[in-house]
Amino acid sequence: MLVDTNRIPVVITLSVWEALFLRETVSRLSAGRAAWLWLLMEPVFHIVFLMFIFAIIRMEVVGGVDTAVWLMVGLLAFFMFKRTALQAQNAIDANQALFAYRQVKPVDTVLVRAALEGFLMVLVAVILFFGAGLFGPGIAPADPLAVLEAFFGLWLVGLGFGLMASVAIKLVPELGKFLGLVMTPLYFFSGVIFPIANVPQPYRDWLLFNPVVHGLEAARLGFVPHYHAVSGLSMAYVYSFALLGIFLGLALHVRFAARLTAK
Repeated sequence: MLVDTNRIPVVITLSVWEALFLRETVSRLSAGRAAWLWLLMEPVFHIVFLMFIFAIIRMEVVGGVDTAVWLMVGLLAFFMFKRTALQAQNAIDANQALFAYRQVKPVDTVLVRAALEGFLMVLVAVILFFGAGLFGPGIAPADPLAVLEAFFGLWLVGLGFGLMASVAIKLVPELGKFLGLVMTPLYFFSGVIFPIANVPQPYRDWLLFNPVVHGLEAARLGFVPHYHAVSGLSMAYVYSFALLGIFLGLALHVRFAARLTAK
């Protein structure tokens, strides 16, 4: 990779991000046979399985919302956080060879991977909601801006997690397995498969320390205004948590920049 001395650093950085984005896109969608299909089928499998469970227990409405809509919005919102976090945390190891080029920094790979995953999740959400509309009543958000605010907040939380985790895994590789295990209990404690509003006190307040809970509830409320969301819902908390995580993650990348590029 040649350096154009006439270009300012911002232009060089944007060029690096563009190249990384195209590389990550090709790699992500051609990593295996029908890799693009799995992007769609993973949330679909979760939704179908959970709808089957809810059908068995004859629970057709959750918090005043149709169960299918409640599950779909919650799962897609959670995957916006989860997929962004997991892809970002593994970005450095996956792109180690690129650090031979001094224009490419470890933080670039994390940011680009997170951006790509957010973009793919938006496409997946649009396709799934469009597909659901073909087989039933149209599913459209009552407040699109509120839904976008919730999804973007969850993406930022995932980015902050990924920035911090990418450094932690590089310094202590064993943490990678632990962080992967964390996602399983987080799946249950974020209100993906049960309404947080039904959790008795004081456990409900404990669960509200999790910013993902606020993001999921806000996304559902944006789709259906009469949804019985948990009291204490705050998108300000989600964005504050996300910005703190991003700040700490960027600080760690600056502090351990030399160690992150070492093989």
